[in-house]
Amino acid sequence: MAEQEQPPFANVDPATAADARLQGRDPRKLDQAAENVLSYIYATLPSFPVYPGTRLPALAASSDGVDRISLLPDEPLRNIVARLPVKDAARTTVLSSRWRALWPSTPLVLIDSFLLPKGQGFRPTPANSPALTAAVSDILEAHPGPFRCIHLICTQSTYRNQLARWLQLLAAKAVQDLVLVNRPWPRDVPLPPTLFTITTLTRLYLGLWKLPDTAALRGASFPHLRELGLCSVEMEHGVVDSLVARSPVLEVLNILGCINGLRLRLLSQSLRCLQISCSKMEHIAVVKAPCLERLIIFGSGEIARGLCSRLKIGDVPKLHAFGYLDPGQVLQPGIASTSTMMRSVKILSLNVRFGVRNEVKMVPNFLRCFPNAERLHILSEKCDKPTGNHLSLKFWEESGPIENVLSRINVMSIREFRGDPGEVGFLEFFFRNARALKTASVSMANPSFTPFSAEEAHAKVKYCYRNKASKSCHMVVRGSTGPSGGEVWRFKDGADFSFHDPFSQVLVR
Repeated sequence: MAEQEQPPFANVDPATAADARLQGRDPRKLDQAAENVLSYIYATLPSFPVYPGTRLPALAASSDGVDRISLLPDEPLRNIVARLPVKDAARTTVLSSRWRALWPSTPLVLIDSFLLPKGQGFRPTPANSPALTAAVSDILEAHPGPFRCIHLICTQSTYRNQLARWLQLLAAKAVQDLVLVNRPWPRDVPLPPTLFTITTLTRLYLGLWKLPDTAALRGASFPHLRELGLCSVEMEHGVVDSLVARSPVLEVLNILGCINGLRLRLLSQSLRCLQISCSKMEHIAVVKAPCLERLIIFGSGEIARGLCSRLKIGDVPKLHAFGYLDPGQVLQPGIASTSTMMRSVKILSLNVRFGVRNEVKMVPNFLRCFPNAERLHILSEKCDKPTGNHLSLKFWEESGPIENVLSRINVMSIREFRGDPGEVGFLEFFFRNARALKTASVSMANPSFTPFSAEEAHAKVKYCYRNKASKSCHMVVRGSTGPSGGEVWRFKDGADFSFHDPFSQVLVR
């Protein structure tokens, strides 16, 4: 059986490389862990607003040799330049006098990874790192602005003077979309407070930095910021609350890889989507968020043995999609108790270890807390030491009727299905009782990481389906070649409001 693949943050220690060497740890393993973290951060970053495969216009492509592209008005030509990698965009100035003024007059789009040699991706080497830093400095100094989009994800953090100068230029030239990732570790490099004086930002992502304390943020103001992402940053309690309070039009807040215990107390009149991924949560309180539509928590870790994270939901009348809830950790009875929140949720996602009796016993109560749920998505988590092998159909029948299962839920999916007794008991109960069910999807776990027979698991699904209550239900059974535990959550999916259901990965949305 292949070695089990772990999520990027599963075994990442926040210690610096120097600390690791002092502690006798293998720095090569730490470097690899850092690369895993960086890879996950890059996977969650917003899509680049340029096209890396774009080529310069073919000015003499027509048969008569007439350069018709250059005859276009300035605005479409600037649109072409804005979509080129920055090296090609700058080179358009030498094409002809017609193009010479276009790049300086086009809002700058700079993705520093596009400055690396072809095929190197986002991993600079010690040999080309100084050249990369110099190129970034030259471009930021030369372009008069404004700066539409600046993604600095490859430049070394050791160039402190250049970083301070860059932030001055970003502020002076009105940057709108900024991604700033510290590379390499340590991740506790202080981020200059100058960043928080840039009032033109509409989107900001920070990775592997140490944020200033709340006192340094008192003068900060982000009147145009709509999306904020904090990826594996060091910060004291209250910093996120302060940033949200200073962002009056903020719609999306993404937090990734907070491993020191996350505490939030959020009040926002504009927030529509809150996503927390691969973070250890202590206390999350959404006090008042009248526009919040999506609350997504993925891969939360234990904060200490025997303790549970606390999640309090206050005034969120528009909350529509809620997950991935963990019955054994995220919610405790009586903590999320506002009836408005319970009744507004139409899309619900649960993480369930069907082999752990104490967790499965809470699932019926969870389902009853969301009486109007119409879509149910379940991620079946692997259980190394099962304690609930007798959680069969009888257990679910004895739990009593669940109204949303009987008459509301019309879409159900279960991922990472292995055919364990607890999974089979739940599926059989669900199919027997879900009278409104229209679409069901069962996605198998990757057998490379789990000692089970896909054929046997498939047969068990068909067995559960035989006595379905909904005669119009259509079922799909799929295999998997993905990593153990399934694909990691991507912020892009949760914040994409063009999709009605952010948890639906294999169904038609």
